[in-house]
Amino acid sequence: MTSRNPPAGRFSATAEKRASTASQRPRVPSADMGGENERRSSNTTHSRKQSASNNVGERRIEKREVRERETEIRRTRSPLKHSSESRVNARSRAEKPARQTERGTGSAASRRSPEEPQAPWEPQATLIPHTTAPLATRISIPPLASAAPGALQPDPLNQLSLEAQESAIIEDLLFVFMGFEGQYIRFSDSYSPHEEKERLVGPQFRILPGLDPSLRDLTKSMLKMATHYVAVETHVEVLSREEYGAVNHALCAAVRRLLKEYLTLMAQLEHEMLTKPTFTLHVLNLHTKPTSHMIFQLYTTGLELLKANGILEDDHDSEDSADEADNLEDILESLRDGGNIQLTTKKICKGGSVLGLITRRLASMSGDPAARELLTTLLRDASKPYMAMLNEWLHHGGIKDPHAEFLIKEQKSIKRERLDQDYTDEYWEKRYTIRDTLVPPQLEGVKDKVLLAGKYLNVVRECGGVDISKVVQDVPTSFDDARFLDNVNSAYAYANSSLFDLLLTTHALPARLRSLKHYFFLDRSDFFSYFLELGASELKKPAAQVNTGKLQSLLDIVLRQPGSVAAEDPYKEDVKVQINDTGLTNWLMKIVNVQGLDQDAANSGSITNYLTPATTVAVTDDKNLNGFQSLVLDYAMPFPLSLVVSRVTLTRYQLLFRYLLSLRHLETSLVEAWADQGKRAEWKHRSKNPRIELWKRKAWTLRARMLVFVQQLLYYCTAEVIEPNWVLLMSRLKEESKEDTKGKTKATDDGTAPQVKRTVDELMQEHVDFLATCLKECMLTNSKLLRINNKIMSTCAMFATFTASLSRYLIMADPELSAAAISTAASLPALSHRHSKSASQLAFDPTRVDKMFDLLQKYEDNFARHLKILLDTLNYLAATETVVFLSLCARLQSAGEGGIVIAPGEFGA
Repeated sequence: MTSRNPPAGRFSATAEKRASTASQRPRVPSADMGGENERRSSNTTHSRKQSASNNVGERRIEKREVRERETEIRRTRSPLKHSSESRVNARSRAEKPARQTERGTGSAASRRSPEEPQAPWEPQATLIPHTTAPLATRISIPPLASAAPGALQPDPLNQLSLEAQESAIIEDLLFVFMGFEGQYIRFSDSYSPHEEKERLVGPQFRILPGLDPSLRDLTKSMLKMATHYVAVETHVEVLSREEYGAVNHALCAAVRRLLKEYLTLMAQLEHEMLTKPTFTLHVLNLHTKPTSHMIFQLYTTGLELLKANGILEDDHDSEDSADEADNLEDILESLRDGGNIQLTTKKICKGGSVLGLITRRLASMSGDPAARELLTTLLRDASKPYMAMLNEWLHHGGIKDPHAEFLIKEQKSIKRERLDQDYTDEYWEKRYTIRDTLVPPQLEGVKDKVLLAGKYLNVVRECGGVDISKVVQDVPTSFDDARFLDNVNSAYAYANSSLFDLLLTTHALPARLRSLKHYFFLDRSDFFSYFLELGASELKKPAAQVNTGKLQSLLDIVLRQPGSVAAEDPYKEDVKVQINDTGLTNWLMKIVNVQGLDQDAANSGSITNYLTPATTVAVTDDKNLNGFQSLVLDYAMPFPLSLVVSRVTLTRYQLLFRYLLSLRHLETSLVEAWADQGKRAEWKHRSKNPRIELWKRKAWTLRARMLVFVQQLLYYCTAEVIEPNWVLLMSRLKEESKEDTKGKTKATDDGTAPQVKRTVDELMQEHVDFLATCLKECMLTNSKLLRINNKIMSTCAMFATFTASLSRYLIMADPELSAAAISTAASLPALSHRHSKSASQLAFDPTRVDKMFDLLQKYEDNFARHLKILLDTLNYLAATETVVFLSLCARLQSAGEGGIVIAPGEFGA
C-alpha cells in the first residue's frame, strides 16, 4: 500500500513536468496517450533488459510492433469532446512497482495478441444541417463516455489516494462545467444528449464509485452549475431561431456575453489549478459561488421563456388563439400576393411578452442584489430592438416589425385607396391596433398614447409632412432611461399638433364641413330648390328609370349658377348625385335593429348591416320608390380629411339629407295642392249644398294642419337641432385652431413639447357625436318614432297627391258643376271614346257627398290618431331621454288643433 503513494518530491516534479508538457500539446489529450504510452514505454524497457542477447532482427520486430501500436493509438479518439485521462492517474501508474507494471503489461499484451485482434474505436464527428439560429452549434454530439472500450476507462477511484482523488475531481469538474463528461463524472444513465428537451432541462451527473464522501458531497453541490450551464447553452440556441423575434435574439446575445465571461472564468480556474499546488476543491467551490448564482438565474429565466413558448410543459398552460386571429389578415394578404403560408398553432412568447416576463422576474427578485443587477442588464439589452421599433413608430410613424412582436399591429391589407368603399372605418379603426398580449408593463399606462402618436404621424407622413430619411437621435434606448415617458409624451403631443395643423390649416377642414352643410343640410339651398324644379320630370319617375347622368348635369348647371351660394364654393366639384334603391325608413330601421343585436357594431357605425337584407319585415315597399324618395347626394372627400369625414360619417350626412329632402318635398307637395285648389273653379265655386261647403272647409283645414305639421317639423330639425349643434362644433374647431397655434409658439420658444388639451380622436368623436345628436333629436334613431313618422308623412303625401281626385268628387257631388263639366266636354269636337267615358264619369251623383265625407274622415282620423301617438311618445322621451323634444311637442300642438269642426252625428244631417 505504501508503494502506491508517491513521495512528495516526486509528486512536485511530476506536476512541473505536467505543466511544461501541457504548454506544448493540446489541452485535452486522448485517453490512451497517458496510460498506454507509459505502459508501452515501461514494457519496451523491461523487454530490452531481459532480452539483451536477442539478435537484431528480433529487436527490429519489437520496434515495428511499437510503431504499429503508435499508429493505432493516433487513430483512436476518446468518446468525449475533451476527455482525457487524469495526469495524476498517469503519474500514479508510472510510479507503481515494476512487478505490478509487468503484470499489467502482460495482461494488456494478452488482450492485444495477434490471435485475438480488437477492432479500433473510431467515433465520427459530423456537421448538423443549418437552422434558423445563425450561431447554433453545428458539430454532432459526441458519444457517451460509457460507450468507450474498457481499455480507455480510467483506474477506479478507490485505488487513488485522497490527494489524487481531489486532483482528478478538480480536473473533471473543469470539463463538466463546460458541458463535457469527465473521467469520473459522467452523465446519468437516463440522460440522452440527443433529445433537445432533455438538454433544455439540463443533464444530471453521476460520480463513479470510490470517491471520498466529503469530496463527493462537495462535488455534488457544484454539479448543479454544470447542469444549468448546459441547459442555458441550449436555451440560447433554441431561442435564437428566427421565429422567436428580435427581442429574444437580443436577449440571447446578452446571455452569450455572460457565458463568454463564464468560460473565461473556467480558463482562469484551470490556470490556477496548473500553477498553484494549494488549489483545492474547496477553493474551486468558493470561486464558482457567484457565477453559480448567475447561471441559476439565467437557467430559471430561460425555463420560464421556454414554458411560455410551449416548448416545455407548463402547469398553467392555456391555449391562446388571439395571435392566430390577429395574423389572419396578414395571411390572407400574403396569399393574395402569391406567397406561401405555413399555418402553425404553436404559441410564441416574443417581443413585449418577453420584456414583461423579465420585468415580473425583476420585481419578484428585488431582494436579491445580484439577481436584480443581472436581470436589469438582461432587460436593458433585450429591450433595445423593441425600443428601436418604438422610436421608429413614435417619430416616423412607421413599423419595422418583421417578426410581429411590436405592441402595434398593422393590417397591410387595409389601404387608404379603399376609403371610398370603407363602410366600417377600417382604415382608422383597424389598420393599426394594439396587441394587448405584447404590451410590456412599462408601456401599459401609455399604450393608447403610443397608438395615437404613431397613427397621427403616419397620416402626416403619407401627406409628406415627415422626413423619414432623418435619423432619430437623442432618444432613450431602454426602459430604465429617465427620459422614457417624456419621449412618449412629447412624440404624442408633436404628432397630435402636426395632424391638427394638417387638417385645420393645410386641408381646411372647417371650410369642408361648411360645404357639407350647404349640400346635405340644405343650408341656404336656393340652388337646390332650383335643381328640384329642373329635375322634377326626371325625379317623378320610378327609381329604376331615373337617369343619374342627367340629374348630375342639372346639378352641375345649378351649382355654377351665378349669384348662388354654391357658385362661390371651391369644393362644388366633389358633389355627386346618386339613386338609392332602399327607402329611408327601411334604411333607418335596419340601423335601429343593428343596435339591438350588436351594440359595438352600431356604435362604430358599421354599414355592412345596413346593406344586407333586414331580418324584420320592411316598413315600406321600396319597389314603388320614385326619384324624390331615392335621391341622395355623395361627396368625394380627399385624404386625410376622409379620416374625419369617413364613409360611415358621410352615411350619417346622407340619412339627414334624405330626411330633410322628404320634408321639403312633402311641404312643396302640400303647397302645390293649396295652389291647385285655389286656382280650380270647382273649389272656388260656392255650392248651394251646405254640406259641400262644409266638406271644403274640412279639406282645407286638414291640408293646413298637415302643412303646419311638416313646416314645424322642418323648422325644428334645421333651426333647433342642426344649427345649434353645428355652431357648437365650429366653435370647438376655432378654439382648437387657436390652442394649436399657441402650443406651437410655446414649443418653439421653450423647446418643450406642447401640452395636449384635445386630440384628433376627440375632434373626430365630436364630429360623430354632432351627427349622432342630430339623428337622435330628429327622431331617426327610435324605431317607434320612425314608424309613427312614416305613417303621418305617408298620410300627408297621399292627401297631397289626392287633390285631383277630390276635385272630381266635387264635380260629381254638385249638380251645377256636373252640368257645366258635361257641357264643356260635349262642346269639344270629335269626341273620342275616352272623352265620352270621362264625361259619363262626371255625371251628378247625390250619394257622392256621403262618400266624400267618409273619405275625408278617414284622412282626418288617421292623421289625428298618429299625431296624438307621436305627441305622447315625444312627451315620454322628453322626460326620459332628451328635453329637446318638448319644444317639438309645443310646435306640433298647433297641428293637432282644428280637427273637429262639427259633431260626428251631424255628418248625415
